[in-house]
Amino acid sequence: MASQHGFSLMEMAVVMAIIGILALLAVPSYQDRLVRDQIISAMPLADIAKTPIALSWATLQSFPADNSSAGLPPAEKIVNNFISSVLVQTGAIHITFGNSANGIIKGKILTLRPAVVVDAQVVPVAWVCGDAAGPGQMTVKGENKTNIPANYLPYNCRAPSP
Repeated sequence: MASQHGFSLMEMAVVMAIIGILALLAVPSYQDRLVRDQIISAMPLADIAKTPIALSWATLQSFPADNSSAGLPPAEKIVNNFISSVLVQTGAIHITFGNSANGIIKGKILTLRPAVVVDAQVVPVAWVCGDAAGPGQMTVKGENKTNIPANYLPYNCRAPSP
């Protein structure tokens, strides 16, 4: 009586096919996460624009029209590994992705808009990311130019679910 040890070629082929199918299902979600992580790691660069914009609101009750009126360098001079420019436009901060950013978001824009209580400038400016809704009882200022597909945006930058 001879006993066989090991697996047949057919059994190995079936196992490899199952592993391949599972890998194909995991790749898109991994890529979404990779792009989202790049966006999140690039966001702190916008902090240099938030302070002068909030200060302008607190003192003048208006927002700077552009980078120079906010006391910032030109948009193309504010860069990092994933960002090619940071543009201030009537208080809104438009972050353009480039440099070594993933090709999916290269050239795309993420907007951070200030939200304020119009008749109480003592209330600090809140920042609304991308397509997200503004805080209740606050008015969101500036134009949203976000053109990054929603599945790549961080969760706090997505439009609210219906």
